[in-house]
Amino acid sequence: MTSTTTDGAALSDAELEDLRATVRSVCEDAGGTAAVRRLSEEAPGIDTGLWDTLGRQVGLAALGLPESAGGIGGLAEIAAVCEELGRTLAPVPLLSSTVLAGQVLTGCATAGEALAALAEGTVHAPAVAAPDGTWRADAVPVAASWQGGVPLLTGTAPFVLDGADAEALVVAAAGADGVDLFLADPREPGVTVRRVPTLDLSRGQAVVTFSAARARPLTVGGEGAGIVSRALDVALVALAAEQLGGAQAALDMTVAHVRDRTQFGRAIGGFQAVKHACADMLLHVEAARSAVVRAVRTDGSPKELAEAAAVAQAWCSEAFLSVAAECVQLHGGMGFTWEHDAHLYFRRAQSDAVLLGGAAHHRERLAGLLGW
Repeated sequence: MTSTTTDGAALSDAELEDLRATVRSVCEDAGGTAAVRRLSEEAPGIDTGLWDTLGRQVGLAALGLPESAGGIGGLAEIAAVCEELGRTLAPVPLLSSTVLAGQVLTGCATAGEALAALAEGTVHAPAVAAPDGTWRADAVPVAASWQGGVPLLTGTAPFVLDGADAEALVVAAAGADGVDLFLADPREPGVTVRRVPTLDLSRGQAVVTFSAARARPLTVGGEGAGIVSRALDVALVALAAEQLGGAQAALDMTVAHVRDRTQFGRAIGGFQAVKHACADMLLHVEAARSAVVRAVRTDGSPKELAEAAAVAQAWCSEAFLSVAAECVQLHGGMGFTWEHDAHLYFRRAQSDAVLLGGAAHHRERLAGLLGW
């Protein structure tokens, strides 16, 4: 049996497990969460050395992209890799560049050159979020106008993932015909990129302001809204898989701690209250796993994928939050210190809970998709 695929060549089950093992090994060799700790409060975002290894040498930069761009695998491969990256909170732009920007570019017939560059590891940041952080075609904050046959972008794009480290920007902008997509150079006159402080050091964000900035059109006639919506569903599954990996790591860390930590002459894992807490954590993790697996199995059906992606994100974001919070609590005083990894997972869980829309947003979206 082979995994389902969106665009690239599908991998067999054995190849998929090999890919998963390779990603895990590279992240472990990088020191696990030590890669996050190498980043600073002033410059959160990307470990360029780790991305060079994973993106360029292992080939993750081309994950889920069309075969014509050198892409491999589809949604199953994306989910498997994201789960492994979530285990160590790896600070690499797979979600922002390869998945979200990559899937947007895949939907654009004229984006071949940009896709080839992205597949080689060039970081492309997606500037598609509305002011409330969600994707809404009726609230795109950037406008496009044409002057002498050249599109000019004006407006401020918030919540641009890895925008300060990007070499290219994939921008959704509203024009006379609706929402279209454009490729912009962050070094172009009229483009200002401002890195913003983030709770999660492993995923940088930026605010990008366009002041009559020149750009290259990727779509015309208002085709952009549908492309972004489809790309977002893939990104939501990828994010849910990352959250699953992070929740699993927090659970594993907690179980190891309660086995070793003694109180009153016995391991604290032997106390009933602690057992119940760990059991609840396990239930959250396994339910999150089921949600991700269900979403992966809908690949190929846009309607089913949209519904399953909303379910997965609504559940996994809250599951990760619960598990990360319990991880901090069960580690006691040391779990609250900056030196312990528990707070890194708590930071990521809090940040992910509002990334691409919170659980309430996705429940509302699901209700609309089901006609409720």
